[in-house]
Amino acid sequence: MQKTKKKAILVVSFGTSYRDALEKNIGAVERAIAASYPDYEVRRAFTSQMIMDKIKSRDGDQIDNMDQAMKRLVNDGIDALVIQPTHVMSGSEYNKMMAAAAPFEKNFTYIKYGEPLLNQEQDYDQLIQVLAEETAEFNKENTALVFMGHGTEHDANVVYEKLNGQLKKSGYANYYIGTVEATPTLEDVVAEVKKGEYQKVVLLPLMIVAGDHANNDMAGDDEDSWKTAFLSEGYDVDCVLKGMGEYKGVQEMFLEHVNAAMKNQA
Repeated sequence: MQKTKKKAILVVSFGTSYRDALEKNIGAVERAIAASYPDYEVRRAFTSQMIMDKIKSRDGDQIDNMDQAMKRLVNDGIDALVIQPTHVMSGSEYNKMMAAAAPFEKNFTYIKYGEPLLNQEQDYDQLIQVLAEETAEFNKENTALVFMGHGTEHDANVVYEKLNGQLKKSGYANYYIGTVEATPTLEDVVAEVKKGEYQKVVLLPLMIVAGDHANNDMAGDDEDSWKTAFLSEGYDVDCVLKGMGEYKGVQEMFLEHVNAAMKNQA
């Protein structure tokens, strides 16, 4: 009699120390995957050790990093593994995940990797549709919708310019994308918005989690926040603290990436 494979899906995220955002965003993606794949055990790992240390120090909760998660999967006798990142792009965090998993590949009957949110051409079209649906209530005359991405020094940062361009090509001329730590910068976005005849700006995170960057860099009251920058230009400003992990359409995109990985099972 053939032994039944023990199967797991490891959902890998950068992480957040914001409890509500963790459950509303990362937790929501994990729950959607678990509901769609009931015969797989769904586990969690973070790639930010700083966030894991903060959570353990504050709450006493242990969240595995990649090395810990992989060792635990091996020790628990998991045969078949799918690793699905919740990263937006194939940047440094994604590469860190892949490098950490590589030494353990020989321990599984098969191990497959799902793609990050934006990887294939169709991902961009799909995300634009999701963003349009999720922001329809804010998409009004004389209103600019400004999305704040994280940004990275990695070459993968081009996803923001690409998504920005494709939003415009898709007819969303009043949708703009900037980043906290790369390009387009806040200054770039303010300059672009000022070219239009807008009275109101709606700020939204282009991140899976509405965590520290969304709450402070985007919606904070400090003089260097995005909200303050647009207020100082005379705009009426609203901030939407909702990470993309809450979007049903984004959850569906990650589910499709898991499914694509599973189709390559040995």
